[in-house]
Amino acid sequence: MEISAVNAHPSVFELSEKNRDKKDIKSVDFFDVFNEALKKVDSLQKEVDALTLQYLAGGIDSIHEVVIAAERANLTLQLAVQIRNKVIEAYQEISRMQI
Repeated sequence: MEISAVNAHPSVFELSEKNRDKKDIKSVDFFDVFNEALKKVDSLQKEVDALTLQYLAGGIDSIHEVVIAAERANLTLQLAVQIRNKVIEAYQEISRMQI
């Protein structure tokens, strides 16, 4: 079995050099991404509350819309909680590292 060297595939290195040369790449801060995700969770929860009130007032005939919106909000909240748990776990792992 022949093993080819990494240098045999220069396209990978060319792509990384092209990306490194771009000055217009916007850096994405994890805090901003997580903050936007939390805002989305909040907006989905508010949407569920509004749909529930509309259903109770008789404005919406099918409960399916309310249940689907509630499940979507629940899944989004669970995802945010799991991301938070992973971040805390990573922080704890880093804090346990010996320097």
